[in-house]
Amino acid sequence: MKIRQLHPWNVSPREAVEIQKRLRSLIDIKKLSVPIRYVAGTDVSCSRKSDALWAGVVVFSYPDLNKVEERWIKDRADFPYIPGLLSFRELPAIINTIKQLKSSPDLILCDGQGIAHPRGMGLASHLGLLLDIPTIGCAKSLLWGTFSMIGDKKGDYAHLWHKSRIIGSALRSRAGVKPVFISPGNNINLEESMKIVIECCKKYRIPEPIRQAHLMVNDIRKRKEG
Repeated sequence: MKIRQLHPWNVSPREAVEIQKRLRSLIDIKKLSVPIRYVAGTDVSCSRKSDALWAGVVVFSYPDLNKVEERWIKDRADFPYIPGLLSFRELPAIINTIKQLKSSPDLILCDGQGIAHPRGMGLASHLGLLLDIPTIGCAKSLLWGTFSMIGDKKGDYAHLWHKSRIIGSALRSRAGVKPVFISPGNNINLEESMKIVIECCKKYRIPEPIRQAHLMVNDIRKRKEG
């Protein structure tokens, strides 16, 4: 998979903000232009004792959701934890994990934000620009925007708004549980993002590709750290 070199990674927080502002004009929110046969999920687990982190990617066939491949690496966080700049901390490790894949996912689900972000450039949008493939942000908590009441059934949703613009949705991915916060990353629109997330949520609140990546990296971190 080709990875575009759009900027350096060894930057200050102020420089990272300027990079986000520059890159956001490149994001393309549009209807899918390629068939989706393989969907990947990503997640990162950070050490509580050091700057070590573990990044994982799990690939599934779509829409039947059979696991195709999983990869992980141990890396080091070179950027501080700053809300809104998570991609500069986690993406270098995620990209190095993606480089190990033998399969080529057509779309990646990220545990983080897409355009529902203060500068419209969450982790999913950032990754989507670097890979030039469709990406979706699926976050467990709200970072940006406001929404109204949501029904209790699976598939119920309310749009996320920032001022007069729709930037995502609060989506009930399972009946009776808290919503997840969906926003397109790149090369996909919100309607298709919600559809894919719902189809990837079989029994749990979190889409299976992200859930499996989360379980994998957390299990590895716990075993390695003792």
